[in-house]
Amino acid sequence: MGLTIKRKEDKRVVHACTHNVADIPNGVTVKSAELVSGSVLKEGTAIGKGSDGLYHVEKTALVVEAVAASGTSIKIAKGSHFKVGDFVMSAVNGKAYAITAIDTTNATYDTVTIGTAIGVIAKDAIIMLADGEHASSGAAFKFAPKALTGDSYDVEALSNHLVSAVTIGQFKESVIPPINDAILGALKGIVLI
Repeated sequence: MGLTIKRKEDKRVVHACTHNVADIPNGVTVKSAELVSGSVLKEGTAIGKGSDGLYHVEKTALVVEAVAASGTSIKIAKGSHFKVGDFVMSAVNGKAYAITAIDTTNATYDTVTIGTAIGVIAKDAIIMLADGEHASSGAAFKFAPKALTGDSYDVEALSNHLVSAVTIGQFKESVIPPINDAILGALKGIVLI
């Protein structure tokens, strides 16, 4: 068995969680295979429990340019964990379609392409991970939101992550990943400032 040394540079981190009143004891394990390897699982990311016993990220992204009713390309802010094959929705009980391509070549935004028009999406709206394809209505969360991560973690391939999961607490909204009223409605103990 050999010794592995990893070289990393420390960076100043602005913490999102200002008050952690209650969390899931001993943390939870988040499935990393669904995340973008080499990115960061940011503090304040919503997570939900799957039937496999692992926790999964409630993937979200901020829409940076309005989408027309017939549009199939959605420009989103950098830093999301969406992957080709994920289903996206703009509203719970609305439509949801699979991501067919993701273009990350632009320096300021990523472009997510879906096979069928999902409908009008306003600038600064949030798209979310859906449970599957819903052509007319009925989209729901793939995993019901249960907590927010209490710290940031580097995502490594083939390595599930043990994370702190805050169920009652206060977070700085400007620092956490995009979140909307649908997710906050499920997280009764979370307050954003």
